[in-house]
Amino acid sequence: MSAEVQELGLTGQEFVMFSTDWCGYCKRLKSQLDENGITFREINVEQEMNYASFVEKVNGGNRVVPTLLFSDGAALTNPSVIAVKEKLASL
Repeated sequence: MSAEVQELGLTGQEFVMFSTDWCGYCKRLKSQLDENGITFREINVEQEMNYASFVEKVNGGNRVVPTLLFSDGAALTNPSVIAVKEKLASL
């Protein structure tokens, strides 16, 4: 289990979306998750800078959003809502 999963207290099918206010991909994914009744926690990496390094770590040094972190420590970058559903089903 990653330090971030422990720090955020993620269990079961919980996940966090790391995002920014200006990211169109983030807005689209949030809308699709809402339409599908999928709840999540959101952390803006420009406001909570301590999580920016995690996003960079899982994306080869780049601050790519949306990046999702799941309770098993897996991360998905800019996933489709279908990929999120598949990941949640595997938890």
